[in-house]
Amino acid sequence: MAKRYAVRCYLAGAALARAGDEMSGPTLLLAGLTITGSAVEASWLLAGITVSAAVGGPLLGAFLDRAARPGRLLAGALAFYGAGLAVVLVGLDRLPLALTISIAVLAGLFGPAVSGGWTAQLPRAVTPAGLPRANALDAMTFNLASLLGPALAGGLVQLLGAPGAVVVAVVLIGLAMPMAWRLPPGPGPAPGGASVVADLAAGIRCIARTRPLARATLTSVISCAAQGMLVACAPLLGERVLGGAGHGAMLLSCTAVSALATNAVLARRPGVLAPDTLVCCGALVQGAALLLAATVHPALVIAAAFIAGAGEGPQLTALFAVRHREAPEHLRGQIFTTGASLKITGFAVGAAVAGPVATWSLPAALLTAAGVAVGAAVAGGAVLSRGGAR
Repeated sequence: MAKRYAVRCYLAGAALARAGDEMSGPTLLLAGLTITGSAVEASWLLAGITVSAAVGGPLLGAFLDRAARPGRLLAGALAFYGAGLAVVLVGLDRLPLALTISIAVLAGLFGPAVSGGWTAQLPRAVTPAGLPRANALDAMTFNLASLLGPALAGGLVQLLGAPGAVVVAVVLIGLAMPMAWRLPPGPGPAPGGASVVADLAAGIRCIARTRPLARATLTSVISCAAQGMLVACAPLLGERVLGGAGHGAMLLSCTAVSALATNAVLARRPGVLAPDTLVCCGALVQGAALLLAATVHPALVIAAAFIAGAGEGPQLTALFAVRHREAPEHLRGQIFTTGASLKITGFAVGAAVAGPVATWSLPAALLTAAGVAVGAAVAGGAVLSRGGAR
C-alpha cells in the first residue's frame, strides 16, 4: 500500500487541505463582519475556531496513533472541520451568537488534522531514504498555502463575496479527503490496551523528557509567538511605511515566497545542516529580521520580510525532521498534533500581545518580537544543556 501511495498524492492532499485552512480564517472573519456587521462578533468566531486546537490536537493525535487506518480517521476529521465551517457560515445571523461560536469551537477541535495530523503520516508514504527530501516538500506545502490562501481569500471575497469564499475554502478541504482516505495503514493500538488517557500522558512525557524534542518544541512555539507579533504588526507597517494597510499583506507574501524558495533549496540538498541546529538558527534569523523591521525604513522593512521567511521556512522543515527522528512510532501522531496545537496557541498569544503594543509604538512592538525570537533560540539552548534523560 505504501509503495502504491505516491508521495505526490500525499503532497497534493496536504496542499489542498492547508490552502483551504489558510483561507478559512480570513474568509470566516470577513463573512462574520459582512453578515453581522460587528467586528467584535467576527473576531469571536475566529477566536472560537482556533482556541480549541490546544485541546483537539493531543486528542486527535492519540486516536490517530491507535487507528489501524489513520488515513480514514484523518479524512473524517477533515470532513468534520469543513462541515463545521459550513454550519458556522449558515448559522451567522440565523442562530444565537453563543451557539454559532460553540459550533466554531467544536469545528476547531479538528483543525490540527490539517497540520500535524497530515505530517505524522509522512513516514508511511515514503521510504526512509526519501524522508528528508519529502519532509522539505511537506514543509513547502505550508509555505505555499500561506502564500496562496490569503491571496485566494482576498480575490474570491471580491469576486464571490465573503460567504462564497468560505464555501471555496470548505471545498478545498473536502477535495483533500480522498488523499487522506488512501493513506497507508498504521501499526494500530499498541499491545497492552493502554487507555487514551495513558497514551496522552505518555505523549506529553515523551515531548518533555526527550531533550532534542523538547528543545525543538519550545523553540518553535516561542518562535511562533514572534511570528504572530509580526502578523499583528503587518497592517500598521503597511500603513505607516508602505502607504497603505493592505500593503502589510504584501509583506507577509514576501515572507511566504522566501520561505518557499529556501525550502525548495533544502529539498534539493537535505541534510546540509543538522535539523537541531536549523531550528535554533531559524529563530535567530527571524530575530534579526524583526530588528531590521523595527527601523521602519521602507527598503529595510521589505528586506526584513524576505529574511524572516528565510528563517521560518528551514525552521519548519527542521522541526519536522526532529519530530520524525525522535517520536516513537506509537506516539508519532500525538507528538505532531500536540506540537501543532502548541504553535497555534503561541501564535495567538503573540498576536494578542503585539496589537496593543503596536498601537502605542510600532518599533517597540517589533523590538519586542525580535527579543521573543532570540529568546526562542536561548530557551532551546537552555533545554539542550539541561541534564537528564535524552
